[in-house]
Amino acid sequence: MLEVKDLRYAVNNNGASQEIIPAMSYRFQKGRFYAITGPNGSGKTTLAKLIMGIYAATAGKIILDGVDITAKPVNERAQAGIAYSFQHPARFKGITFRELISIAANTDDATEILRLMKRVGICSLSHLDIPVDGKLSGGEIKKIELATTIARNPKVAIYDEPDTGIDLWTIEPMVKLIKNEQVNHGTTTIVVSHNKAFLEAADTVLILRGGQFFFDGTFAEALPHLNNISVCDYRTCGDKTYDECFR
Repeated sequence: MLEVKDLRYAVNNNGASQEIIPAMSYRFQKGRFYAITGPNGSGKTTLAKLIMGIYAATAGKIILDGVDITAKPVNERAQAGIAYSFQHPARFKGITFRELISIAANTDDATEILRLMKRVGICSLSHLDIPVDGKLSGGEIKKIELATTIARNPKVAIYDEPDTGIDLWTIEPMVKLIKNEQVNHGTTTIVVSHNKAFLEAADTVLILRGGQFFFDGTFAEALPHLNNISVCDYRTCGDKTYDECFR
């Protein structure tokens, strides 16, 4: 189980302290799929980075399986079982997919590497020795990052806007992959997204506003709130409702 207790995060804004996350408390249950959504600037990515340790909490605690990890750096949180998939994945000049996934999975075993490739829908062996650089498409680099994320069989997997930069045809297979990892491997899954496909797939939808969850429930229960807070307005959808925007 992952828990945040009275978690706070503040930044310096022209000499004044500005709270982005004010005293948040929440328990993420083991093996559930959570989709976090809300207006831009509501604190979604900030919360994800606090859990991973990319940002240091101003106050409060982050607890994983009963152990306080608040003061632990990113590498120790990764060793404890938390994985993070960035909105804009890193590209590594001079490193091939084979080398990257071997590092992530801590194995050089070809059978295991091929099994991981199959899990993320990479069918061509030619991908193994391609450089993970700027020549790859958005969909290809996302699949490679997903492979490195699931290779570690994390306790907690955090995906920050995983649909960024990919085509519409890639989204549904990605949702299915992430859902399968949650169901088949008991991964506590946290997806930060505005995309309806991820929200529908989630066991629990959490809506953030002003650094606090003001809604915790199913997608069907969330829809009236999503429409009321005009989720689509800041996505250049004008005055359309959530369903009209994303159908």
